[in-house]
Amino acid sequence: MKVACFKMLKLRNIIYKKSKPLIIFIQMKNILFPFLFIVLVIVSCETSRKVAIQPQSKGGNSYIEEYKDLAIKEMKRSGVPASITLAQGMLESDYGRSTLALKANNHFGIKCHNDWTGGRIYHDDDRKGECFRKYRDVYESFKDHSDFLTGVSRYDFLFDYEITDYKSWARGLKRAGYATSHTYAKKLIELVERYQLYRYDRQTTRYKMTFSADPQSLGNVDDYAISHSGHTVRTRNRIDYIIVKEGDTFRSLTDELDMMPWQLPKYNEIDKNAKLEPGQILYLQPKRNKAARGYDIHIVKEGDTLHSISQLYGIKLKKLCKKNDMEPGDQLEQGMKVWLRKNKPDTEDSQKKNDTKSDN
Repeated sequence: MKVACFKMLKLRNIIYKKSKPLIIFIQMKNILFPFLFIVLVIVSCETSRKVAIQPQSKGGNSYIEEYKDLAIKEMKRSGVPASITLAQGMLESDYGRSTLALKANNHFGIKCHNDWTGGRIYHDDDRKGECFRKYRDVYESFKDHSDFLTGVSRYDFLFDYEITDYKSWARGLKRAGYATSHTYAKKLIELVERYQLYRYDRQTTRYKMTFSADPQSLGNVDDYAISHSGHTVRTRNRIDYIIVKEGDTFRSLTDELDMMPWQLPKYNEIDKNAKLEPGQILYLQPKRNKAARGYDIHIVKEGDTLHSISQLYGIKLKKLCKKNDMEPGDQLEQGMKVWLRKNKPDTEDSQKKNDTKSDN
């Protein structure tokens, strides 16, 4: 009997030793399986969420395809290279996927600033809850981006670069403080070259360009004209303009040039009901903040006004007045100097310094 019991105990120990891994596996299974089930559920949810979002996201090519026409349109209107506009839009809006782009149509991260009277949205950026501009549609954002660059004086120097010089534009934007990132210019240049955005900078006009052999007495400082079925479109200070002919009206020119009714009066700073005179300059784009290089001073001739000078050189009247510390209606004396690129020097201080030197 004792021998039989001993053999049974020995057999049980052998069976236990051989089945121990199986017992441990069963115990671990009771712990691991619920955990693995939870992990699988989470992964499944994440995958479903990504699949649901993916069709709505934009990549570089789809962003370009959707907005390149807006960038080209703004380049023709304002002189900001289409490549730079697209690269900034892609970078600032994360290809149209950012919160500001989706909720406010803001593709360039432009903040409200003191002069903004449009819609607003508050978003965390450099500081918590900063105010950003909100637009009715994406084109309004693209247009405001162009107006922002042409209207803020610290960006004036950018328009001295060729419209095809995207590298100088990118570095200039960084230098002027558009963004705080040290690699901002490098990122813009990389985007322009990766997607060959420079191709769109060559579409600066819808008209065929031909060189003009007849220099105008008014001065075509860019030395070329553009053929057109009605009027010859010339360029001065990198702005398209025409010369008014007999019988021209705002309405006839608006129809001919495919423009909006408000554009010609606004760009030329004249009343919409004003009568146009033959020989008069009419700009087809906003004027600039200063004259082209090489045109620093204008010597007043008989009949000159601040407005006629602003038209002659393609300078905004308000900017011209500010440079010369004058008002739009001020009378000009024949022979006096009008400053076109820099502010008028303080002649009184200069005279005092000269008098002091003379006394010494």
